[in-house]
Amino acid sequence: MVKKHGRDKNLDIDPGFGEGEEPEGPVPVEILQEGNDDVLAQKNEEIKQLQDRILRMAAEMDNTRKRLERERSEGISFANECLIREILPVIDNLGRAVQHGEEETNCQILLEGVRMTLKSMEDVLGKFGCVPFESRGKPFDPKFHEAVMQQESADHPDKTIIQELQKGYSLRDRLIRPAMVVVSRTSQNPQPESD
Repeated sequence: MVKKHGRDKNLDIDPGFGEGEEPEGPVPVEILQEGNDDVLAQKNEEIKQLQDRILRMAAEMDNTRKRLERERSEGISFANECLIREILPVIDNLGRAVQHGEEETNCQILLEGVRMTLKSMEDVLGKFGCVPFESRGKPFDPKFHEAVMQQESADHPDKTIIQELQKGYSLRDRLIRPAMVVVSRTSQNPQPESD
């Protein structure tokens, strides 16, 4: 006796049959096709639902990509907005200092106004993590300093910064601008020649 698993064109074997049991007779093809049509219709409906779902997900991903691109573009365009808002009062103070300087003959008052404005600007930069670093009296470091001149000095060790021409700035431990400095060098007196 041959035991068949699954479906044959003419036979529908019930897996519940015991050993040696035979089906009562062939199942008509119409019944098999009717069952297959139901399964096929069900599978087609599932495929259609999955296709719709994929299309919705693709549209949602496209919308998300467009939204993120728009937000990124706006973020780049307006990244400095907060900094600019903080700088505007400093510009106002500079304008007032210039106006006051044109009206007053006392330069000391104008100088004091400019100092206050400079302090205000440094505070704004510090608020955003941009701070100047001190260079005078420190050893020359090409990572942080740009030497524009060397000067002989008996008072300072060799390669020490003796003058700062322009301050250096860092932004959260990253160098923004190196300091322009004058560096000392030991005097090189020529040795007297012996006869």
